[in-house]
Amino acid sequence: TKWVIKDGAMECVPGSGFIHTKDSFGDCQLHVEWAAPAKVEGDDQGRGNSGVFLGGGRYEVQVLDTYNNKTYADGYASALYGQYPPSVNPIHKPGEWNNYDIIYIAPRFNEDGSLKSPARFTVFFNGVLVQWDRELTGPTGHHVRPPYQKHDIQQPISFQDHGNPVRFRNIWVREINQ
Repeated sequence: TKWVIKDGAMECVPGSGFIHTKDSFGDCQLHVEWAAPAKVEGDDQGRGNSGVFLGGGRYEVQVLDTYNNKTYADGYASALYGQYPPSVNPIHKPGEWNNYDIIYIAPRFNEDGSLKSPARFTVFFNGVLVQWDRELTGPTGHHVRPPYQKHDIQQPISFQDHGNPVRFRNIWVREINQ
């Protein structure tokens, strides 16, 4: 990949693709700090767009510069993309650091591959609760609702290249043993 380290932060180089953790995680608390570019370019989904993906790239918490930038509700920063808009938009100005604290509970599957329990998310955005124990209907996406397909609980965490030089830093994961 072409992601680079600048001033202690990981920055997406447009066209580099997703970057994934080497390790895999199931139920966890994930802390991520991110910043959209200070220079505002574009609007709607074309402005400071990226994503934090859990479950091997299946489940996205949207990263987007939504500071004075209107877009569709389930595409705002901290949305469970395509499924649940955040309850509020406590974003900081472009170029300033934002943070997510994400509680992720992986879906569980029966032996026959059917869904036993859905993926669940709780998200704090800049210290504000914006998603509370939300049950996903399946993988996230734009104008799609694909069904769950059986997968391992432990999966890599990914950060999305969506064509904008979004920066990430101070990323840590604490596994939760239920």
